[in-house]
Amino acid sequence: MKPTRPICHLAGVLLALATAGPSFAAGNVDPDWPCMQRKVPELSLAQVWNGPELPEAAKNWADDPDIARRVDDLAARRLPLADAQAQIKDFAAALPPDQLLSKMTMLEQGLFEHMDAERTHVMSGIARYAHRQIEMAGDLRKEASELDALEDDKNADPKLVTERTDHLAMGTRIFEERVKSLTYVCEVPTLIEQRLYQLSKTIADTLAAKK
Repeated sequence: MKPTRPICHLAGVLLALATAGPSFAAGNVDPDWPCMQRKVPELSLAQVWNGPELPEAAKNWADDPDIARRVDDLAARRLPLADAQAQIKDFAAALPPDQLLSKMTMLEQGLFEHMDAERTHVMSGIARYAHRQIEMAGDLRKEASELDALEDDKNADPKLVTERTDHLAMGTRIFEERVKSLTYVCEVPTLIEQRLYQLSKTIADTLAAKK
């Protein structure tokens, strides 16, 4: 008697067929982009900053150890946004008046460059992850097709059919878990943008209040 294929693996293979491919990126300019969120390849400073024009010297932020350390600390999402904003205000309050503009604009330049680079790195990782999903979906389709042929073979070894069925079911579960993980990871670039905007706004507002 031919073994009955588990329904769970059929559902998983259908999921693989449905979610891995260009259709998963509908609405995006880049057909390989897997996220529902629109892909914005690069950020511009004007998107997040409404304060005074940043001086050329602000680009030297990495040469200031204190600013560089603050950039790392403030950019880290493990630090609650409210705490990061409070740290910015405390930092500004402790600065001598003649250093306020230069230090705060360096902080803004550093946060923009650091977080924009982080966002780019995350997006590159998402693209690689998505391509691997497409490869996995292709492997699952091939494996499912081979299992179909094996189940239709009246002379097939039932033990082999069971082993191949279990292997496909496990591969499908892994694929589904990766789909769930991708859904979360797709939110990260937006979270970085939102945090950068809020931190930039705090810096700009703090400068405006000191005038």
